[in-house]
Amino acid sequence: MGLLSNKNKEVLISPLSRNNPVIIRMLGICSALAVTSKLEPSIVMGISVTAVLAFANVIISLIRNTIPNRIRIIVQLVVVAALVTIVSEVLKAFAYDVNKQLSVFVGLIITNCILMGRLEAFALGNRPWESFLDGIGNGAGYAIILILVGFFRELLGSGTLLGIQVVPTFLYDSGYVNNGLMILPPMALITVAVIIWVHRSRNRDLQEN
Repeated sequence: MGLLSNKNKEVLISPLSRNNPVIIRMLGICSALAVTSKLEPSIVMGISVTAVLAFANVIISLIRNTIPNRIRIIVQLVVVAALVTIVSEVLKAFAYDVNKQLSVFVGLIITNCILMGRLEAFALGNRPWESFLDGIGNGAGYAIILILVGFFRELLGSGTLLGIQVVPTFLYDSGYVNNGLMILPPMALITVAVIIWVHRSRNRDLQEN
């Protein structure tokens, strides 16, 4: 079996759309509410979760046959907590301002249900390479939604992207006003709902009968 066989490609690509953890399985919604008022923290959180998920999947897969069933959740939490600590220290060292914006939500990656779900449902039963692809796929699927939400909330709420003014000044001179509601948490939920509606309207087989 090749490293990118059809099965492995499905494991990697499926979570980007048809099995997206956020808009299909409704996991990780809290992050969309908490960190997506700006695009930059959305990107950083997406990358952080992807890195933690990919490496946690690999580690759990490597030791899966040695983990006693009764303590497997504890082992998973220890692995994830160690990786989150590393990510937090890296952010403090190289992206301190973004780390301050993310605040406690970096630490709360430990409780992200996407991570625990993939460790329990996939890494414990599959080999390291497949587990790595599953982690990358699900992390990227999560990141895509956060980035989309952060993009529209910052653009419409502040007129900026990555802190750079993108709405032309002449529009403001003509009476354009930023939509302050977009930077409030409820609008994150509404934006996610719109993304879900668009996605399901384009994939009618995913709609419930």
